[in-house]
Amino acid sequence: MTNVLWFSELGLSDLDQVGGKNASLGEMVRNLASAGVKVPGGFATTADAYRRFLAESKLDARIEQILEGLDSGDVAALAKVGQEIRTLIRETPFPAGLEEDIRTAYERLTGEHGADVSWAVRSSATAEDLPDASFAGQQETFLNIRGIGNILHAIKDVFASLYNDRAIAYRVHHGFTHSEVALSAGIQRMVRSDVGASGVMFTMDTETGFTDAVFITSSYGLGEAVVQGAVNPDEFYVYKPALAEGRPAVLKRGLGGKAVQMVYTESEEVGRTVDFIPVPQDSRSRFSLTDAEVEQLARHAVAIERHYGRPMDIEWGKDGVDGELYILQARPETVESRKAAGVTSRYTLTERSTVLVEGRAIGQRIGAGQVRVLSSIDQMASFQEGDVLVANMTDPDWEPIMKKAAAIVTDRGGRTCHAAIIARELGIPAVVGTGYASQILKDGAPVTVSCAEGEAGLVYEGLLDYTLQETSLETMPEAPVKIMMNVGTPEQAFSFAKLPNHGVGLARLEFIINRQIGVHPNALLAVAGEIERPATLDDYTVRLIQEKIAAYDGPRDYYVKRLAEGISTIAAAFAPEPVIIRLSDFKSNEYANLVGGPAFEPEEENPMIGYRGASRYLSAAFRQAFELECEALKFVRNEMGLTNIKLMVPFVRTLDEARGVTELLAANGLRRGENGLEIVMMCELPANALLADEFLEYFDGFSIGSNDLTQLTLGLDRDSALVAEGFDERNPAVTKLLEMAIAACRAKGRYVGICGQGPSDHPDFAEWLLGQGISSISLNPDAVTETWLRLARSTNVTSPTV
Repeated sequence: MTNVLWFSELGLSDLDQVGGKNASLGEMVRNLASAGVKVPGGFATTADAYRRFLAESKLDARIEQILEGLDSGDVAALAKVGQEIRTLIRETPFPAGLEEDIRTAYERLTGEHGADVSWAVRSSATAEDLPDASFAGQQETFLNIRGIGNILHAIKDVFASLYNDRAIAYRVHHGFTHSEVALSAGIQRMVRSDVGASGVMFTMDTETGFTDAVFITSSYGLGEAVVQGAVNPDEFYVYKPALAEGRPAVLKRGLGGKAVQMVYTESEEVGRTVDFIPVPQDSRSRFSLTDAEVEQLARHAVAIERHYGRPMDIEWGKDGVDGELYILQARPETVESRKAAGVTSRYTLTERSTVLVEGRAIGQRIGAGQVRVLSSIDQMASFQEGDVLVANMTDPDWEPIMKKAAAIVTDRGGRTCHAAIIARELGIPAVVGTGYASQILKDGAPVTVSCAEGEAGLVYEGLLDYTLQETSLETMPEAPVKIMMNVGTPEQAFSFAKLPNHGVGLARLEFIINRQIGVHPNALLAVAGEIERPATLDDYTVRLIQEKIAAYDGPRDYYVKRLAEGISTIAAAFAPEPVIIRLSDFKSNEYANLVGGPAFEPEEENPMIGYRGASRYLSAAFRQAFELECEALKFVRNEMGLTNIKLMVPFVRTLDEARGVTELLAANGLRRGENGLEIVMMCELPANALLADEFLEYFDGFSIGSNDLTQLTLGLDRDSALVAEGFDERNPAVTKLLEMAIAACRAKGRYVGICGQGPSDHPDFAEWLLGQGISSISLNPDAVTETWLRLARSTNVTSPTV
């Protein structure tokens, strides 16, 4: 029997001999070097060697006897049994032949790479990294190991780790018999990511299953810090179609806290060879990877996914000495890729309360229960079924109680840490990286944990009601009109795109500006020295702006890139369906709420009919700020190739404004008809409908904004309780204007859609629009399925009733 095999000899067919992790390393070494994928070399001990070690020492029978009758749910008994077995394995000598073969292989490695190189000793179970069970982090890995004595010690500890408490419980939970699982130790050259960066990447979005993006996390130092959840890493999304065409492909950049990094120590003692140190503040405020490195990692990920033929979970490292990017592990993604196709599930809170803490959402679910704050795994026995587990961080040792939790909340960790992976596998919502949840949340307090509101996970006070809606896309009837969606923020775009849809009828730039930028564009231009800085833009505000933009190449780069990120994320999520981006439509009072805003905004008595829309873009005071929007839109369409984007111009009062704004767009590289660009106008003023034919000389169609059109036609403020009851899109005066606008578009063969709330609120109004020949109805996501089904059944197209 063979005790040792080299990675260069291995492939996926050797899983039963060297486990999933080592078999996959061999597969990549042998097959992906030609694609530029670099995997550090090494060797693996075999499952036969492990089994022979147990058999010759009679440990196998002893272990079986110790495990007999164990209730893995009894945390105290599990800990006692696990400790007893691990001690037995550590105290038992290796067979002479196995130790000799390990020594010989190690001598060959040091001869090839030099004595100064250190090694990772990784565990690889024969039931690990399978398509239906990841076994993520169940066994131990030891980093920066030097010298044959320490290598042998680490291998023995790896063998013992097959009987960690968490590994025993995980096998029971997934139906594996203990004796059927064997262990292989992989000895792999260390990548010097201790002075570089490292992280995890998935070839699909881990939360939604969106398959056209690669999701990458990154932080300084060794990757165990990311995997363990000890650090909040940077996050990046890369769009695969753009990557394949050689275009700029980074959809999103998220700056993580990166407070600590794992580095080498001077000690050679196994278990003391690495440690955490603080990351300097100036490094924390910068991204740990360049865009070029992010895209190169994504290319490696796509090559690996293509070779394996399925979504993959990949660990990588950047060597800070040679500057190269290496792949350290690759395993099948085991959660989103196994979900039933053709069915969408959507959790929705039906009430709200005070938000106690916020972090990163894991799982797109909602859970509720009593808070149980644990500071140590020694407290696990106090945890009850249905509690909300709150801790500084969790690792796989906590798995026996994680499966009992209604939800999990941690201070530290990112979306690719072990705790997040296990939470997804168990179908439990988790909020990670909150910073201080274990200090804020009180033991025994009732809370609701919502991971169903985008990337942000929220912990609410009290037990709140929520609903679950499941939709079978395979049974959706054909709709009699295009049903589009109003998408408020990019954070939920991947999720919303899973609903039945014909694209996005309204994506508001001001939502992206508010959520992802938060700074007035003129304030950024003033800080950059591109416009005069007013005296009212004080030094404190300038410092605040400088802190926000630190990860980017200046104020302009910050605004354009952040805006482009939001636009491209929505466009990519729904491609190839059309996505209509409405140019920014903040009112002056809303712009004033942005950082630096008060220095640039007037105080208006009625902002709704004031300084907004086309007139703002054309004004000398805002034109340079508007040109930043144009720059972002042009980049996403022309450079990234997302030509499914159409533009919508809001609040166009006059034909002069219509002509002026289209000329301004053209001057900034956004000319109607070039590269397939269509520009539509938001029909929301009575003047737009009354002069519909004339306005259509400048635009490719209308998108009806029924909210503002109704207010301006009836002369009422729907936000005023004194007159709000008179607000109704079905008023004959409003429908008369709608008839005019729709008829004008139809006569010229132009697009005409509606993106107001009316069709969602009033079924008869939606049916009337259908009868008028509306091209599309754009709805809020929560109304899409119901409205789609209702219109598919509808035959009533008579006038709506007020």
